[in-house]
Amino acid sequence: MAGGIRETTGEDDDLQETHEINVTPFIDVMLVLLIIFMVAAPLATVDVNVDLPAAAATPAPRPDKPLYLTIKHDLTVLLGNDEVPREGLSGALDTFTGGDKEQRVFLRADQSVDYGELMNVMNLLRKAGYLKIALVGLEMVPTATTDGETGAP
Repeated sequence: MAGGIRETTGEDDDLQETHEINVTPFIDVMLVLLIIFMVAAPLATVDVNVDLPAAAATPAPRPDKPLYLTIKHDLTVLLGNDEVPREGLSGALDTFTGGDKEQRVFLRADQSVDYGELMNVMNLLRKAGYLKIALVGLEMVPTATTDGETGAP
């Protein structure tokens, strides 16, 4: 305890000094700091910045003339509706966009395409200078199940 009871003898009225440290405020401060760091740590991590809408969200507005880059199941690359060799992708993109590297590229891939192949095409886009890439997927509408929870089809 921080204070103690002492017997008074009437000789001197000075209080006796206690040499114990009250650690309760220190523990309170440490717990508050722990909570702050526990809340702030997940916010500080950064994932890959990709513009993907949530499954049940309304679709994002598309530009008037979107630039679709498609990877088919046989790994052929299509720019719009035209097949493009991977070596000539940079030149074809520059021709299609008029050299506008700030234009967003909507990247679509078949479900059977390997993740490594998708990353290779994304690396080709990055080397060409196109850094605004949006991944395209099917929008799923949530459905109600018998127990009241929502689930995706």
